[in-house]
Amino acid sequence: MIRNIIHRIILILVIVGLALWVDLSDEIKFTNPRDGSILFQLNTTARLGLDLQGGLQVLLEADLPETTRITADEMETARSIVENRTNALGVSDNKIQVAGDRRIVGEFPGVEDSDAILDIIQQTGLLEFVDTGDFRPEEGSILQTDYGVDSSTGASPATNGESEQPVYHTIMTGKDLRSVAVSPDALGTNYAIDFTLTAEGAKIFGDHTAANIGKILTITLDKRVISAPSINSAIPDGAGQITGSFTSESANALAVQLKYGSLPIPLKVVETRIIGPTLGADSLQRSLVAGMIGFAIVLLFMGIYYRLPGITANISILMYAVILFAVFKLIGVTMTLPGIAGIMLSTGSALDANILVFERFKEELRAGRTMRQAFGQAWSRAWPSIRDSNIAAVITALILLWFGSAFGATIVKGFSITLLIGVGISLFSSLFITHSLLALALDVFKPKNLERWFGI
Repeated sequence: MIRNIIHRIILILVIVGLALWVDLSDEIKFTNPRDGSILFQLNTTARLGLDLQGGLQVLLEADLPETTRITADEMETARSIVENRTNALGVSDNKIQVAGDRRIVGEFPGVEDSDAILDIIQQTGLLEFVDTGDFRPEEGSILQTDYGVDSSTGASPATNGESEQPVYHTIMTGKDLRSVAVSPDALGTNYAIDFTLTAEGAKIFGDHTAANIGKILTITLDKRVISAPSINSAIPDGAGQITGSFTSESANALAVQLKYGSLPIPLKVVETRIIGPTLGADSLQRSLVAGMIGFAIVLLFMGIYYRLPGITANISILMYAVILFAVFKLIGVTMTLPGIAGIMLSTGSALDANILVFERFKEELRAGRTMRQAFGQAWSRAWPSIRDSNIAAVITALILLWFGSAFGATIVKGFSITLLIGVGISLFSSLFITHSLLALALDVFKPKNLERWFGI
């Protein structure tokens, strides 16, 4: 009924075998047999979302007056920097997304030390180049600036106007910083930090340094002084150097602060929500139990009602589940409760395609077609309905994916991603795996009793 059926079956077995290997492994590694060096290494540990293993959810907001205009590029830059800083803590499965015009949502599954995350987020405020005149503040001290001051109240949102020290003028912020690098001197004993600025920043910096030679230009991160160099000469080309008594370690540490601290806007923590691991484990257990019960009922229905085709469909669905989980592990999909719902819906799509084919197959047999004729007609005539239903599912998933990405709705995004992947693999399952298995079964058993084998 299908040419090269044995080749198809071998290909299916190879795919399922590789998928099982991925499913049962937490790491895939290939080494050189000669010297034992690692040629390829991939982490395939299953990733569970915030709602399944607990963790921390944080809502951040731009700490600027409502009248201050914030661009989409500035929010995306801030999101990227927060992600880089939290990744540095080893929280590699975090999700940081822009939500609306002024907010960022951060999710950190499996985080045990929430204080460390909150501490680093609260320190991701703002990098400023501040004119302090002849005053050289001590490194590590707090310096009040006029950046972000609400003109209606005269108070800085970062300090709520509580400090009595002089307020210094901010020349420019980290959004004007283009690149940062560490360079040693000729002897390799002293180090300096080289930086370049954007065109706009170069103009501001050039004008200020030309007019303030001999003065102090203080660099602060979240209002805390990290360096206070003197302006030795005008810097008109947007390329400057921070010098001092830097070792290799301290210079690199400052470079990292400048690079990852160059937020274009200050952020404040608006809300935090901690999900305990007990709640997450309970959600996971209940989801698995519900999924297994539903799956068992479906398998029983398919086997009892459709007989031989139903059994092949059941085998195909099990292979679909194995392949789907392997794909999720390979591409790093984080499993969440909405994601599991997407998997269930895509599994329904796979079953729906099989049901359309089997019903058509039974109709062709009732009409007096031979087994070979009925088999060929069933797949070709059921295809338009299968195609249209899956296209509708893909369009819906893409709309939900756009909505989730645009508005920071991680629940919607997780559902749409798993649905998209599941629909693609379900098509492969029903059109290739089930098709091949049923053809093999018909060739092997050569059924004659339609009532016994097909329930008609």
